[in-house]
Formats: sequence, C-alpha cells, structure tokens
Amino acid sequence: MRFKRATAMFTAFLLVLPTVPVSAEDNGKTEPETGGSYSKKHEVVYTTLDASGDQEEMYVVNNFTIEETGKIVDYGPYTSVQNLTDVTEIEHQEERVEMTAKEEEYYYQGNLEGKPLPWNINISYVLDGESMKPEELVGKDGKLKVSVDTTKNEKADESFFNNYLMQITMKLDSMIYENIQAPEGTIANAGKDRQVTFTVMPEKEGSFTMTADVTDLEMESIEFAAIPSSMSIDAPDIGGMRNDMGSLSNATAEINNGVGELKNGIAELNDGVANLYNGSEQFKSGIQGLSNGSSELVEGSASIHNALQQMNEAVASGSGDVNVSDITKMEDGLRQLSTGLNEVEKGLTNLKEQYGQAHQALTQSIEAIPEYQISEREIQALRESGANPEVVNKLIETYQAAQTAKGTFANVKEAYQAVGPALEQSAGSLNEMSTNLNTVADQIGTSMENLDIGESVEQLQEGLQSLLSKYGEFHSGLKEYTGGVDQLAGSYADIHSGIGGLTNGTSELENGATELHEGTSELASSTSDLPGQMDSEIEQMVEEYDKSDFEPTSFVSEKNKKVGSVQFVIKTESIKKDEEQEEAPKKEEEKSFWDRLLDLFR
Repeated sequence: MRFKRATAMFTAFLLVLPTVPVSAEDNGKTEPETGGSYSKKHEVVYTTLDASGDQEEMYVVNNFTIEETGKIVDYGPYTSVQNLTDVTEIEHQEERVEMTAKEEEYYYQGNLEGKPLPWNINISYVLDGESMKPEELVGKDGKLKVSVDTTKNEKADESFFNNYLMQITMKLDSMIYENIQAPEGTIANAGKDRQVTFTVMPEKEGSFTMTADVTDLEMESIEFAAIPSSMSIDAPDIGGMRNDMGSLSNATAEINNGVGELKNGIAELNDGVANLYNGSEQFKSGIQGLSNGSSELVEGSASIHNALQQMNEAVASGSGDVNVSDITKMEDGLRQLSTGLNEVEKGLTNLKEQYGQAHQALTQSIEAIPEYQISEREIQALRESGANPEVVNKLIETYQAAQTAKGTFANVKEAYQAVGPALEQSAGSLNEMSTNLNTVADQIGTSMENLDIGESVEQLQEGLQSLLSKYGEFHSGLKEYTGGVDQLAGSYADIHSGIGGLTNGTSELENGATELHEGTSELASSTSDLPGQMDSEIEQMVEEYDKSDFEPTSFVSEKNKKVGSVQFVIKTESIKKDEEQEEAPKKEEEKSFWDRLLDLFR
C-alpha cells in the first residue's frame, strides 16, 4: 500500500514538474518583471463594532481590474497585508504596497488600525424602562427598546457622509421577539426570522428605535451597509398635480375676489345699520319726549274736561253764572292742543319714513350675506391647506360672525317689521285726535257766535252736555294713547340698545372683513404661481438627493487613483450566551496549486 502511494506521488511529481516556478529560469537567468496596469480599483471596507457601536477591527479588501499583468502599486497605512489571489509575495513598506498581478482580477487585504469610519454609531438598550449594557441582556425577558443613532464623524473624510446611503438591518428570531415595532423602519419576513431595516439618506443623521417583547434574549449582529447614492433621480411626472395646483391657485384667487365682495357687502351692511341706529336714536328721543309730555297732556286734557264739567253743572243748576270768557279760553286751548298733536303726528310720520329707509337698507345688507354652510370638515381642510393660520382663523371668525348677525336679524325681523305699522297707526291716532279737537273747538266757536244767553240757556246746556260727552270720549282715548306711548318708550329702549349692539358688531365685522381681505390677498399673491413654486421645490429636492455626479475617492489613501467604488460593510458583535458564542471563522488563505496537490498525499 505504501509503495503504491509513493509511486502515485512520484508520478504526479513528474507530471507537474514543468509547471513549478523554477521552470521560468532559462540558463540560470530570470526575466525581469514588467510594469502592469489596471483600469479600476474597488475597495470594500469591513469593520466590526462591539454591541454598543464602538469600533474594534477594520480591514479593506482591494480589488483591481487588470489591463496588463505585471507590477502594480497601491497605497494605504496598513499594519499588514495579505494576498488573496495567489501566493506571490506582496512588498509593503510604510504606506506603499507593491504586488505582481497575473490575473484579470487581483485581490489583496490590508488591515487598518485607528482609521475612523465616516459615521459615529451609537447603540443603546433599555429593558423594561431600565438602561442596560449589552452583556447584561442575555437571557432576559421583558419589553426591549433598541436605539440606533448615526452622526457625522468630523475626523473622517466628509465626502462619504455627504454622498453615501446607509442601510441598517436587524435580524430577529421570531421565537424570541414578538410585537416588533419600528416606527421609522420596515419590517419583513426573512424565513423564520423577522428583519427590521432602517435607511439613512446622504447628508443626514439617523435616529431609530425598535421595540419588542423578548423571551430569553439573544440578538444577532446588527449590520450596516453603506454604498454611494449614485443613482440618477428623475423629476416625477407631476402634470396632473400641476393642473391641480393651478386649479388651487385659481380657486384661491376666486376666494380672494369673493372675500372682497363680502367685504364690500359688509361695509354696506355696516352703513345701513349705522343709518338705522341714527334713525332709531331720533325715534327714541321723539318717543321719549312724547312720553315725558304725556302726563302734562293728560293733565291739561283733564283740566279742560273738569272745566266743561263745571260749566255744564253751572248751566244745569240754572244759576246763570256762566263766564263766556272761560269758554273762549277753552276754545283756544283746544286749538293749541290740536296744533301740538299735529306737530307730533308730523314727527311720527317723518320718523316712520326714516325708519323705513333704514330698515330697508339693513334688510338688503343682511340678505347680501351668503347663506352657504361651511362644514367642520371643510374648515379642517382649510386649516391643513398650509394657508396662514392667522388669516384662516380670521376667515372662520368672520364667517361665524356674519352667520350670527344673519340669524339674529331673522329672529327679530318681525319686531322690526312691526315698528313701521305701529308708527303709522300712532300717527293716524294723533291725526284723528287733532281733528276731533278742532271739531270740538269749532262747535264751541259756532255755539258762542249764535248763543243768546238771554233767549235760551237750555240750548247752551244741551251743547255743553254734548261737548262734555264727546270730550270725555276723547280724554279716555288720550289716556290710552299716552299709556301706549309710555309703554312703547320703555320697551323701545331695549330695541335701541340691541340696534346699538348690532352696530358695534357690524363695525367689528367690517374691520375683520378688511383684515380678512388683506390676508386672502396675500394668500392669493403667494399662491398665484403654485405650479412654478412646486416645480422649483421638486427641482431643489432632486438636486439635494441626486448624487449621480459623485466621483468616488479612496477611503484608505488619497494617493490611490482610478477608484471605481468604495463600499462599507459594518457589523456589531452578537449578543448570545457564552456557551453558544461562536467564534468567527478565520479566513482560509487561498492555496496555490502546489499546496493543493501536496494535500492529496497528506
């Protein structure tokens, strides 16, 4: 058996003998190595962190796409280097790395110490509200909260932070983790596990949380992958949205025009209410003056009635003690009273006309307020539209005040409508009383002209009785009228006070409408070019996130050229029980053909 194995080994040795490196020698001379070249260089930076995010180890796998085989040069402050392509020795002095590339793709590894990542990474853990170290979490149960924060590392080249997109991945065993919540991340199934992913955009710092209910806690490594955000971002097709924004802009302009018309209508309303208040003030003064003079009017009428009563009694007693001058004075008093009532009647008629005009202006102004109803949903949509909140609040308050004024007027409309007929009726009553007084005075005058006391005292007595009877009716009506005037004067004070409040309200409403129109004018001006503003914002956003013009540079050394890409692969330590902690397998060195051949016989 040993003989057969030795024979096979010797045969194999003879077969491969021409291929060993010494075959390159010719007459004891070695051909000098020529300079090689490469078209692109790629770097993948591998970094391990502890479970809290502190940096531990870092190495870089460098890949060259070879154009011409031969010696190539790279740079980096490596503590050690390792050929990952073949067994050719790599020369490493300070930051200069020389190697001989014989393949189309050449790889070597360089180990780094103290080289900072472009990001500061901090990971914290809270279990049932208590902050804990990672090693203290193993095997625990409860409510877990994991926070991951990434910030810019000022000690590193900022081009990576500004142009790289970072993806953070947590792989969670569904047998251990339940009720997983990640507000700013995405949660997906990965076989029997659940995978939580967060994304950090270029030039941004990240702050993320993951919460879950855990049982017998263990956690796999948290992985961070950072790659250049070099994809070109095209502006989205916003044709339909642009049309919508144009419609919104037009609608805002129409709202401004409508508010302008509303402001003008409210101004007319305020003017009408002011006229109404002035007319009401005159009516109040007149009716109050009439009420104040009512007692004197009734007393004067009572005196006339008593005088007539005494005259009638004197004539009836046959005493003949009749003073003709008293009757003449009574006639004059009646005519003066009639003239006074005529003046009051004219005042009431004039007041009725002014009140009618003011009431008509008020009615037109109130009816000019639109009757549309704005729902709470529409109001909320207006609040969320992005318009100036102060302007929106004024708009809502003005709308509510206008509707309140319209509703109040509707409630008191009948009372306002009843005032005109009441004034007309009062004026008619005064006119009738004045006419009756003139009639009585005429009768007295006629009686005095034709009266022959010596011939017929009986006729005088009959005339006085008739006059006394008619005047009694007049006096009773006068008392009822003055009572009504007193009652009207008392109740109209409240009406006048209400009109005063309405005047103040419409004045404030006009001021609010003016401010509202100023606000809607500003809103209409600022939204007049919404499509253009939207295009500008989108263009700015695309420019902010479009990194397609980014030219990658070496993470290791600025001396390195033709860098095609740089990627970062970062992992934290896992959190596991000691007995199950698996050591990371050592990277097996790439064996040469000769080593693999010798392994066949070992």
